[in-house]
Amino acid sequence: MIDERDRKLLALLQEDAELPVNDLADRVSLSVSACWRRIRRLTDEGYISRRVAVLDRRKMQVPTTIYVQIRTSDHSANWLESFRSAVADIPEIVEAYRLAGNIDYLLKVIIPDIEQWDIIYKRLVGRVNFFDVSSYISMEELKATGKIPVNYV
Repeated sequence: MIDERDRKLLALLQEDAELPVNDLADRVSLSVSACWRRIRRLTDEGYISRRVAVLDRRKMQVPTTIYVQIRTSDHSANWLESFRSAVADIPEIVEAYRLAGNIDYLLKVIIPDIEQWDIIYKRLVGRVNFFDVSSYISMEELKATGKIPVNYV
């Protein structure tokens, strides 16, 4: 069972997973040991799946984001497996979704510049056949927190 303190802990950890347990305990009005036990339980129960470092995209020299809409006329299991494999093998594709509606798949691609998109595009279409591929260059990132709402659990 998740309570308000658990939700507060989850929100704080999404903000900064390196916060010391002492600070977390103070912020949620718990003893350090009780706070640590809650974090351990939240992890064991799968609410916290992993802790990661968020890198600065500009410093990593990958400031450009391309969104790619894909339509396919082949919806077979073999096609899907080939597509999943191709997506998994291209590290610049950082997100991939299967959609309902007139677009079958949506990809988020992080790259250094537009010229790199042509290289990745050729790698992708060299492995999988598509009916239609449309790319959209992000001009400005308005919001990208990576956080999920904690108030629904």
